[in-house]
Amino acid sequence: MPKSLKQSLDAGLGFIDFLGNRISNKSKQQLREIYNNEFRNREGAKHPNFSNVLYALFKFNIVVNKSGTFYRTVNPLVRVKQQGAFQQPHNPRNGGQKTQARAKASAVAAPVLTSKKERAAELLKMVKTNRKRMTADKKGIVITSDPETSDGKVHFSVTHQQQQSCVVTFHIENKGTDYINFTNYTVLDRICFFSLKDERRVTKASPVFLCPGEHYDVVARCTVKHYGYFPTTICFEFQLDQPKLMTFCIVREISVVVQTTLAAELGPIAPYKMMLVIRSKPAFSQVVEGVPPPSSTVQQMTTVVKLGDYKCPYRLNELVKQRMDPNDPSPLAKPSIAPVMKLLASSLEMKNYARRFHLLLYLEEAQMEVDIRNYDLHNQTMTQDPTNKKLLVIKVPGVAENRPSVLRGDCLKVTRCDDKSSAITVYKGYVHKVELDRVKLGLSTKLLNIFITNMKFDVEFTINKLTLKLQHRAVDLAEKHRLGAVLFPSGAAASSLSLPELSMYNRQLEKNPEQSRAVRQIVAGSSKPAPYIIFGPPGTGKTITVVEAITQVKKADPSAHILACAPSNAAADLLCDRLRVHMNSHQLYRMYASSLDPSSVHKDLLKYCNWDEKQGCFVFPEKEVLMEYKILVTTLYTAGRLVTGGVHCGHFTHVFVDEAGQAEEPQCIIAVAGLLCAEKGQLVLAGDPKQLGPIIRSSRAMQHGLGLSLLERLMQQELYKDFQSCYVTKLLQNYRSHEAILKVPNEEFYDKELQVLAGKMERETYCHWEALPQKGFPVIFHGVLGKDEREANSPSFFNVSEIEVLVKYLQKLEETQGKKGLPKLSTKDIGIITPYRKQVEKIKKALKSIKTLSQWGDLKDLKVGSVEEFQGQERKIIMVSTVRSSQNYVKMDKEFNIGFLSNEKRFNVALTRAKSLLIVVGNPVILRKDPVWKKFITYCLKMKGYVGFDFKDAEEEEDDFEAKLASLRIIDSECPDEDGSAFLHYVSPEWKNEL
Repeated sequence: MPKSLKQSLDAGLGFIDFLGNRISNKSKQQLREIYNNEFRNREGAKHPNFSNVLYALFKFNIVVNKSGTFYRTVNPLVRVKQQGAFQQPHNPRNGGQKTQARAKASAVAAPVLTSKKERAAELLKMVKTNRKRMTADKKGIVITSDPETSDGKVHFSVTHQQQQSCVVTFHIENKGTDYINFTNYTVLDRICFFSLKDERRVTKASPVFLCPGEHYDVVARCTVKHYGYFPTTICFEFQLDQPKLMTFCIVREISVVVQTTLAAELGPIAPYKMMLVIRSKPAFSQVVEGVPPPSSTVQQMTTVVKLGDYKCPYRLNELVKQRMDPNDPSPLAKPSIAPVMKLLASSLEMKNYARRFHLLLYLEEAQMEVDIRNYDLHNQTMTQDPTNKKLLVIKVPGVAENRPSVLRGDCLKVTRCDDKSSAITVYKGYVHKVELDRVKLGLSTKLLNIFITNMKFDVEFTINKLTLKLQHRAVDLAEKHRLGAVLFPSGAAASSLSLPELSMYNRQLEKNPEQSRAVRQIVAGSSKPAPYIIFGPPGTGKTITVVEAITQVKKADPSAHILACAPSNAAADLLCDRLRVHMNSHQLYRMYASSLDPSSVHKDLLKYCNWDEKQGCFVFPEKEVLMEYKILVTTLYTAGRLVTGGVHCGHFTHVFVDEAGQAEEPQCIIAVAGLLCAEKGQLVLAGDPKQLGPIIRSSRAMQHGLGLSLLERLMQQELYKDFQSCYVTKLLQNYRSHEAILKVPNEEFYDKELQVLAGKMERETYCHWEALPQKGFPVIFHGVLGKDEREANSPSFFNVSEIEVLVKYLQKLEETQGKKGLPKLSTKDIGIITPYRKQVEKIKKALKSIKTLSQWGDLKDLKVGSVEEFQGQERKIIMVSTVRSSQNYVKMDKEFNIGFLSNEKRFNVALTRAKSLLIVVGNPVILRKDPVWKKFITYCLKMKGYVGFDFKDAEEEEDDFEAKLASLRIIDSECPDEDGSAFLHYVSPEWKNEL
């Protein structure tokens, strides 16, 4: 017996003796108070906590719980304690020999005793993984019901308007030949939606004796008032009469779904079936080259610094295929395993900088190659482009959302389905244009000459390795140009410079001490050669500070040349748009990648960029032309073109990277390595390490640091930890959100330092909205017990109940807009955030069902997307659907780093997008497992912003639930432990295409 259980039982027996006659007719709380106040620290002893003691007393049948009141049993399993051993009581009816034999058999059959938490978890797992056996009738006991069960389950589906009572009568009949005791029934859920009753109030202390042919009824009743999925699992426990004393259980399930007619439209289109990825044809092939788009070869910039192939070493590739298993490497991979694992285990430093990042990038590439196969198309038809007969058009679902990413100039591999030759022909098709979900391909005339309508093809997507190659080259150049003082700064070379007095272009910054101080420090170059960091929490004006710093540097140093970058085109465009206010097109230049769709560029930026109207494409100018501009704005990847074109190291005196926290380190230094001089240049990183970092597909690469941005890595170093103003400035004034929206993120992530300075009129717009549960508190947490489902071959999850609640709030917003002081709404004012792609699709489908929403504007402007897609954005109203409603998948979410419970940064970003109103819809029982979510839900409860189904504060109830479960004898010879089937969970993050 485990020592902890023995100690708890020892204390429990002593407590029983201490209580004497006071044991009977006491509630759990009364016993807890007596134990803690009178017994626990008696005579200087420190006994175990009450919950463990109570579990031990239950375990050995010393006490029973009858309708919330505790009694001592007449025949406990443990009575005396001798020399540290616990002994069974003597049973005179059966004789000592039978008792000893039974005790011996029990000792052999009983599982190893564990804590009540472990025991409860074990029992729940047993029910889930052995469901068929657990629901089967046994030993002559047959359980039927009214209404009838289907596969051991009774299901009710009711509309929200009905709110009817759901009643199930379970008929328990002994159809066997043995005499059987019906000893107990209990609900195997922490929250019980059904009340259970029977005529004689069955308990272990007061069982019902069922002779052959006799029956007994138990009635379950439920009335629910909220949308959702309300499941209950009931375990009926029986015991064969003497002499066998065998215990067994039968399980039944009940579920109630409360929904609207919308649920039928949004439900699964087909049962979920794991998608089987069809791999490439395993035959020899001959490759036929396709026709690239003409603009991809028309450029003025000549190549000076070539970009290497950076192919993954063969042995490393073999090792990756073996899943990096050090215990079972292939003969080819075996020589590489030890040095690779050693390199992964080492700390990042300048001497291993390139080697380590090369390895991590190869791991990421390998995972990208695996993931892209999920998009391959089979048995697809193509059509000829009516405007250009030399192009074939194929429909690619999801391409408009970068799932997969397909850019102009990318290559797809096309094979004919009817090609059965030993060496199949693979036709390379180059992307000429992408229009919504249609991709136009330039293919060889060999295919065009034999093409006929309805010809079937298999299409294989490829990853664009340009972004990986640029990162590989950057880490090599970092070593070549000795960027150690920038990448691993010590602060030793920094000088104490007097800060210049500046007249701000944006006068609002003069009222903000943190913003103005950051600008002055950057202009002074106080951190050189160490990077200067602008730590910008949500809504604090980080980008405005960057723009002001750039303009002030240009003004203070006429010889300065500035490169301003961001990971995405949207963020780079924002920089350019704000910079153009202060300078003309001869000073400022926005350089786009040739693959970018020109329709995505705002007309105000066209005169500042490399769009060539005559050629109808983006063209890279000669380096001499580019070097004449004072400020260049690009994405981080496109900055690599400057290196390729031969812009010399040191030309740029300053490099600014906005949203630096979203870029992996090798991506970030593309704009630095080979362009910025370590001794004289100034690198400025702006971002928030408390918000989401880069999207990494390889879990191993993520684990070993590829998911850590340069900004976040530097913020972990001693030089930046103390927030010395010469190295880092943390912006504190929030101009976005109402204080109620900001409170929990401020406390959890920003040391309670953020100050609310958003305009009062805007931030309090919805403080008196009639749908608020508490006026003046524009935050709602709507508790929903939904069901996370999947459909067809999509592994992504959705939750219809949560969508129904979101729709009701949208309808309420539509009904109340323009009334009682509320403004008219536009679809651009609202954002809906959810972590799962399938939930995004279902929400968009539901929005189309609200006909009146079209009056707000184009529904495409009502953005529905992941947290990653909302980072850096804001809306007047933010709604969040958390989706998760089953504990089963939470571990999976953490493993794949998806969902809200896997990453607290996701929580931070989602909640801080809202300006005036925040509505969160989710399952509080699941979410409260996470401490940050628990704090937020508790805050909403305290401020009366919680609505939805009632749930109890589970911490006290947990003891009752686990003790109740632990008292069941489910694990026996009838129910051997089985492992649940393993399954692949595939998530579809957006593919990077920000060249």
